[in-house]
Amino acid sequence: MSIISDSLKRIKPSPTIAVTQKARELRAAGKDVIGLGAGEPDFDTPVNIKNAAIKAIKRGETKYTAVDGTPELKKAIIKKFKRENKLNYSLDQITVGTGGKQVLYNAFMATLNKGDEVIIPAPFWVSYPDMVLLAGGKPKIVKCTAAEGFKLTPKKLKKAISKKTKWIILNSPSNPTGAGYSKKEIYDLAKILIRNKKIFILSDDIYEHVRYDNFNFFTIAQVSKLKDRTLTMNGVSKSYAMTGWRIGYAAGPKEIIKAIGKIQSQSTSNPSSISQAAAVEALNGKQGFIKTRAKAFKERRNFVVKSLNNIKGINCLTPNGAFYVFPSCKGLLNKKTKLKTDSHFVQKLLEKENVAVVQGSAFGLDGYFRISYATSMNNLKKAMLRIKSFCEGLNK
Repeated sequence: MSIISDSLKRIKPSPTIAVTQKARELRAAGKDVIGLGAGEPDFDTPVNIKNAAIKAIKRGETKYTAVDGTPELKKAIIKKFKRENKLNYSLDQITVGTGGKQVLYNAFMATLNKGDEVIIPAPFWVSYPDMVLLAGGKPKIVKCTAAEGFKLTPKKLKKAISKKTKWIILNSPSNPTGAGYSKKEIYDLAKILIRNKKIFILSDDIYEHVRYDNFNFFTIAQVSKLKDRTLTMNGVSKSYAMTGWRIGYAAGPKEIIKAIGKIQSQSTSNPSSISQAAAVEALNGKQGFIKTRAKAFKERRNFVVKSLNNIKGINCLTPNGAFYVFPSCKGLLNKKTKLKTDSHFVQKLLEKENVAVVQGSAFGLDGYFRISYATSMNNLKKAMLRIKSFCEGLNK
């Protein structure tokens, strides 16, 4: 009899974390590896936020806090939702976790029963299906094509809904594609969800502020009839370059928020008191640097998309936001190149040119790969030359 639980056997390790770790190991072994796998801004946490953490330490704010967040941070989150999304919440509608991932995990653990279905549009963030499986639910994957902008259509949503559907996940701008849903697209999906009153919506808005080309962000809770059935998750990791601080948060129905708190009370308990103090400053402090950094990301995006589309066999859409591109490598998967899958493509690219990317199949759509351009332009220039060299070598 195995010591490992059956529930753990249902899931697999995170592919994105695995790629990042592999790149670290190769660099430690002396290889000149360029890692384009991690979804982590290369910018530093702003000084005012770091100073807020230092001041909190000096004030002795190093004790346990309320399990699901300090009142100060919850108030800052409430202000953020009102200021940026025109949404009103009370303190008991807010939860704070150790990163956005914990908030999502808690939500599924608190609400899913065996057999409950969760609609997940693909391409998806790698952790969504595994968290659902771990909680006893059933991921219902809906594949969204490049022709559809990698976005869920009302027709496909309607078809995917069953009597067992409990949640739908919407992620805009998206990881891994960077695709963002327009206001009209959100409304069109909302029309269907309004009619299906037993379905809850989990809106992952973590890339809300990383967007380009005058793309207007719109979250589904702003549809008044769906607010009471929507859990809106966000955090400080991407917009404020605070990945290591581990602070995520969500707003939603009191019953769900209370249940999430119950799960958290028996797992990690409160997030770091120091990180929470820093997050208060992040949300309440100066916001101007966010647009400045988005401009830098846009410059990198434009360079990467143009470079990839100049490579024979590669095709890449231009994303609305986040800091990823999701190019197709289908044109290079054939008998001549001897590459059969995107996983094979990614493996050989790392072996031959020391560039680490993530296979599209990890995100639920075969024949693609994800590049994170949250790194220096110098690294991106070298990486694009290496990818071009690798692809051209395949066609010889």
